[in-house]
Parts: sequence; structure tokens; C-alpha cells
Amino acid sequence: MIELPNVPAAALARQVVRELRKLGHVAYLAGGCVRDLILQRTPKDYDVATSALAEQVEAAFRKTVAVGKSFGVITVLGDTSGVMVEVATFRHDGPYSDGRHPDSVRFTNAEEDAARRDFTINALFLDPETGEVVDYVNGVRDLEARVVRAVGDPAVRFSEDKLRLLRAVRFACALNFDIDDATLEAIKRMALEVSVCSKERIRDELNKMLLNPGRGRAFGLLFETSLLEAVLPDVAGLHGKQSSDGNLLKRTLLCLDLLTNPPALAVAWAALLRELGPGQAVNILRRLRSTNDLTQRVEMILTDSPRFATLAQLTLAQQKRFLRKPGIEDDLELLRTCCLAGVAEANHARLAKQKLDEFRQAGRDALWPTLPISGDDLRALGIAPGPVYKDLLTALEDEMLEGRIRTKEQALAYVRSRHPAA
Repeated sequence: MIELPNVPAAALARQVVRELRKLGHVAYLAGGCVRDLILQRTPKDYDVATSALAEQVEAAFRKTVAVGKSFGVITVLGDTSGVMVEVATFRHDGPYSDGRHPDSVRFTNAEEDAARRDFTINALFLDPETGEVVDYVNGVRDLEARVVRAVGDPAVRFSEDKLRLLRAVRFACALNFDIDDATLEAIKRMALEVSVCSKERIRDELNKMLLNPGRGRAFGLLFETSLLEAVLPDVAGLHGKQSSDGNLLKRTLLCLDLLTNPPALAVAWAALLRELGPGQAVNILRRLRSTNDLTQRVEMILTDSPRFATLAQLTLAQQKRFLRKPGIEDDLELLRTCCLAGVAEANHARLAKQKLDEFRQAGRDALWPTLPISGDDLRALGIAPGPVYKDLLTALEDEMLEGRIRTKEQALAYVRSRHPAA
């Protein structure tokens, strides 16, 4: 018997099922939440499948959003902010001429609805009142065997929505499952067809893979099935390149596996694209229509990465400026991972961590000193306003970071020594 956790989303899902059943409809929890509950994992969200039509669902609940009414999908909103349940009418899908959406749908029963879903482990229903699992596709058997298997003919399932080619790999690696032989063969045959999917959908699947613990295995499997060549040909090309310590793709996959779980998304992308360099990484992320924020963070991490090798040669002020920058923890995480993978010298990570701890323990002023003079003081010294102000104050901060200046008098004396007009 499967029990629902005591959380608002699960309570709302149970309430939705009860209300629909009171009105004479068939209703179950469906899809990924059932899979996760059986595996004793925490579902990210809860979905309900029902015989009720979209209009009947709307009429049954006070707060709803018609997210996909033509496909029988309505979102029911709970009283708690952010709590919602997606409710979908049992349906049979017509042909998928665009490789993503069915050209038509016919509303039907639970058994036919299960038969149109992607993988058997995602095609299960659960009665939240009794805890009984309703299984028309042997999904429970595949969960027990730890296998990802397409529902019915794999080629048909993948033809309906080419993104399922990537989703099969993601589920297998996130759950640490194997992929059924027939399903895997279909993926290999159809791998290049995934390119018909939008860049945004491909990007979202890759993001999810990078955040899962099985990320190294996932990208290795993408390579083995030729999916990597279709979605990230630059990364796939690393397989044919060697360094003094081995194949660059294998080294990249090892770095992915060594990241702390869960990693920051920018760090995971930086680990994946490190061998390609910041310029190529930016082009790839733009091609995938990633956010500007993510693209800039990855570029910064990769640009700064080589500086750790020369940290010991920098002045104290240069070290502090480098180590105080926003997101330095992301840089250090990539460095730590590269050291473990043998890509970077372990002493680089030790020195960076030692220096940062030392600077932080010394207090905020050790990294962010408060300047004892301002532009008004420079003006009072007779220095005409202009770019020289920034140059002087930056140089003054360097002196403070080095520990050579601490007082206003010392600062004014320094400025007078640097500028003849003062």
C-alpha cells in the first residue's frame, strides 16, 4: 500500500480526486508522482488523470487555470500559494505530425491513456484513498527490475515526441536504471531526429541531466547513442581528442561525476564545456537559448579558471581582488573537481582555499576596505575631476589591500605622492 506524504500538494491532489469521484468521475494520481512514491522518492509535483472533461473539472473547482484545455488539461490551484495540481482527462492521441503534439485527441479511459504515455514507469495510476496501484503496462515490474522501457513500440513512442529520446536517458541515469534493449536500439536508430525539437526543450532536458547525480553516466550514454552528436556536437567531438592524461571526453565525464550534489547549474555547465574554452561555451549556451545570466556565469567561471594556477605569483592585492569576486565558490568547486579528476594541480585548490579562508577570517575590511578619502577630498587637494579619480582611488585600495595604508593621513600622503597637482 502506497501512502501519500503529509505535504500541501499531496493533500490537494487527494482532495481533487475525492471531489471528482463525488461527481461520478473516475480519478487517479498519475505519472511521475506515482513512480516516485513507489520508489519512496519525494515527488516534485502531483498530477491527476480523470474521466472528467476539462469543462467539468473547471466547474468542480473554484480556482483553475486552463493550461491546455484543448488537450483536456486544467490546473487546479490550492489555497496555499504555489500549490497546484495538473488534472488531465484520459485521452488517446492521434498522429504527431510535428514530432511533439498530437494532431488530435480523443477522450477515453484509463487503460487507453496509459497506452499513449512514454515509458511504462511513467504510465502508472494510484488510488490515493486505498494506496492501490493501477498498472496496465507492467510498469511496476519494470520499476522492480530497474528498467526504462517504452510503452508499446519504442519507435512509435519516439516518433510521437522526439524529446522522449533524451528523456529516456535522463530517467535511466537519474534513477540509476538500465534502458530496455529494444528501447535502447530505437534510441540509437533515431538519435539524430532529436534535432527537430526546439532548442529550449533540448536545453531544459540537458539542464535536468546536469543537476542529477547520474550526470556523468547520462552524457556518456548520450555519446554512445549518438544523441550527444545531435545536441552538442562540440562536446561529442572531444572523444577524438587526447591530452597527456587521456581522452578529453572521458575526462569531462569524470569531472561531471565528481561535482558536489546538487551542483550549481553554472558549475555543471562549466565542467561540461571546460575543455572547449569560454568562447565556445558561450556560443553553445546561446545556441541553446540559455539565459544571459547562466551564459555569463559559465563564461566567467571558465575565464577565471586558469588564474588559479598563477595565484601564488599574484600580489596580495591581486589575490584579494580575485578571491573576493561574486561567485568565487563556484570557481572553487570547479577547481576542486578538476583537481580530483587530475586535470588541475591539487595544490592550486589548497592554496586558493587557504588564502580565501585567511582573508575572510581577517574580517570584511581585509577584502573590502573602506576608503578613508573620497572624491571630495581629491577635489579639496586641487585635483580636477575626471578619470584620474577612479585611477587614484583604485590604486589607493590596492595599497590598503596590501596593508600599507590604514589611515586618512596615510591615504592623503599617498595621493600627494602620486599626483603633482595635490
